[in-house]
Amino acid sequence: MNTLEKIITLAKQTGFIFAGSEIYGGLANSRDYGSLGSLLKNNIKKAWLQKFVQEQNHNILLDSSILLNSSVWRSSSHLDSFSDPLTENKDNNKRFRADKLIEAHEPGIDITTWSYEQMHQYLVKNKVLGTSNWTAIKPFNMLFQTHQGVVLKNSKPVYLRPETAQGIFIQFKNILKTTRKKIPFGVCQIGKVFRNEVTPGNFIFRTCEFEQMELEFFCQPGTQNKWFEYWKNFMYDFLVNLGIKKENLTLKNHKTEELSHYSDKTTDILFKFPWGFDELWGIASRTDFDLKNHHNHSKKDLTYFDEATKKRYFPYVIEPSLGVERLFLAFLVNNYHEDTTV
Repeated sequence: MNTLEKIITLAKQTGFIFAGSEIYGGLANSRDYGSLGSLLKNNIKKAWLQKFVQEQNHNILLDSSILLNSSVWRSSSHLDSFSDPLTENKDNNKRFRADKLIEAHEPGIDITTWSYEQMHQYLVKNKVLGTSNWTAIKPFNMLFQTHQGVVLKNSKPVYLRPETAQGIFIQFKNILKTTRKKIPFGVCQIGKVFRNEVTPGNFIFRTCEFEQMELEFFCQPGTQNKWFEYWKNFMYDFLVNLGIKKENLTLKNHKTEELSHYSDKTTDILFKFPWGFDELWGIASRTDFDLKNHHNHSKKDLTYFDEATKKRYFPYVIEPSLGVERLFLAFLVNNYHEDTTV
């Protein structure tokens, strides 16, 4: 067994993690957390809350709904652009993320600027997974859709949130009024999110249901780089102080072509998982994209009036976003040791 397989086996034997719905054959990438696993998850969240909320004068806490008005996801561009490149192997009718297939076939390859057609041609030409029989690549939206209403044909589509951030942005005005916070300040949230991933895997590294711990830090335009560096260093120190070994961590700055549509700067803290360094924690400078979009679509004023400068503006946002399960897995890997003494 490789290291990851050993950790999976040990996690089940010791009551950390069980396969979900196991007595009915399971559900792909669904996990339940046993006694020790539940305690570890709670301790992770408590540690994050202590450092990001309780010990920070800047930050407050919010708990927003999982189900939001569909207009939220339309305004945030999730309905249009929250998608993965999907292709199907016509030999066995299995579906895959095209970008992940290519990256696994040729480690280190940079395909961030590739079109769907370029990805498809690569799969065919290089006979990825031993075949050239691939369908054309299409965007696959990762939002989980359900319906609200008693009668299905009259019901409205609603979506399970894919991130906690939008619940913070749409409550920006209420938060200002009730807390009387002044820029700069942050809003923290921990909650379940759902993504209909094409190829989730690597145990609990990527699952369809997981918990996010997010901070949306609002600051004055022009100061975002200073706060970006502050929170990036804060994140790194948080991990090291919890016992993550420095040799298991590295930083990756996103190239311009790798940036999300809302970001002008992003850095990932990578952890050395059994398959190599991969994203553990990301921090993004989201500019004023979210507040401005919700301001324009909702027709509600989401600007901030600065009493000191007598100016009104859309705050810029710095977002450190961390998955509880990824940090959970990092702890298991970080502390896994085989005693070879007899």
